Amino acid sequence: MAALRIQIHPTNHKTSRYLKTYPPSISCSMQQPPQNNIKVVINGAAKEIGMAAVLAVTKARGMEVAGAVDSHLVGEDIGLVCGMEEALEIPIITDLTMVLGSISQLKATSVVVDFTEPSTVYDNVKQATAFGMNSVVYVPRIKPETIAALSAFCEKASMGCLVAPTLSIGSILLQQAAISASFHYNNVEIVESKANAGVFPSQDSVQIANNLSNLGQLYNRDDLDTNAPARGQRLGEDGVRVHSLVLPGLVSSTTVYFSGPGEMYSIKHDITNVQCLMPGLILAIRQVVRLKNLVYGLEKFL
Repeated sequence: MAALRIQIHPTNHKTSRYLKTYPPSISCSMQQPPQNNIKVVINGAAKEIGMAAVLAVTKARGMEVAGAVDSHLVGEDIGLVCGMEEALEIPIITDLTMVLGSISQLKATSVVVDFTEPSTVYDNVKQATAFGMNSVVYVPRIKPETIAALSAFCEKASMGCLVAPTLSIGSILLQQAAISASFHYNNVEIVESKANAGVFPSQDSVQIANNLSNLGQLYNRDDLDTNAPARGQRLGEDGVRVHSLVLPGLVSSTTVYFSGPGEMYSIKHDITNVQCLMPGLILAIRQVVRLKNLVYGLEKFL
């Protein structure tokens, strides 16, 4: 999208030319964005994470926001909604198909970032694929059958899709460290905390427990038959328990505790705001354009 700008110092801009109707100190220039930028559509742009994504993509090299989709703040400029000083001249639109159709005419490399709901993910990815666009999906608690159906669809269409249970690089590193530790300790429990009540156990804790399962290790052997609610929920069949703590003022945190004879080993990851997801999102956008199938988990690219 071309941007018309008025410059006070034309000598600093090679594309400027003086207009006879203006004083000599003012010039008008047309600036064209780089044509090789990845065009990014944010689906769920009015959410907190969607607005953070708009700002992150705008600042990232080699990509630009090309569309904003949401059912809230319709018609508002997404740049102004995100608190930017200048409008991006991209209104929030409810119709994903309309946005994708418009961008597809540019014949550019494009990615749709999906922050919507589990029930809409399959149709959203199908639409993006139909217009020749890859998808990055960050929607917690997508059903396994939905992921399987998407995988088959993307394989047949030879289009890339990255489904990320988490975009937090710190969370992924914690999971990798927990897997390494699990081969050396027989007892493990997960403690998570949040300031606000939500769905528990969290997606991160579920993912950690799944990663620790089926590794040939049976944890907490002396506690397998304990079903007291105070002992926390057991996830999987290998005895991993998770405890959820909710108190106002707490940061979002996940700690994995391991114990062995004479020692304790703990791994902790804290999240203070949604900005922690942005480096992972930018990495996901850069990687998904190279894919021809569905990949589950951002950790595949770390």
